[in-house]
Amino acid sequence: MAVNTPFNAATVAYGNAQRLINQAARPQTDLTALANPSGGPNFADMLAQQVQGVIDTGATSDQMAIDMVNGKANVVDMVTALSETEIAIESMVTVRDRVISAYEEIMRMPI
Repeated sequence: MAVNTPFNAATVAYGNAQRLINQAARPQTDLTALANPSGGPNFADMLAQQVQGVIDTGATSDQMAIDMVNGKANVVDMVTALSETEIAIESMVTVRDRVISAYEEIMRMPI
């Protein structure tokens, strides 16, 4: 079963995800600054960077697909870019699932 999704729909989805990441990376009050006095990277920043990397990989893959349709790219390069995007998204989903699982485990702990 083939799914026909216009390229601009994927671009809009990546743009929306990037906007959400930028909003999440800059909360109104920075509570992590109090918890991390050493000045090292905090979890929210690292997570935002990793999600931004997935978005960038997806945008590169989309551009490669557009170039392929226009005859400017090689099939092997496009398939490689799509595979990299798929692996990045699967990794991000796995991390998300583990974070949710850890949160649920913490919520089950008795006080």
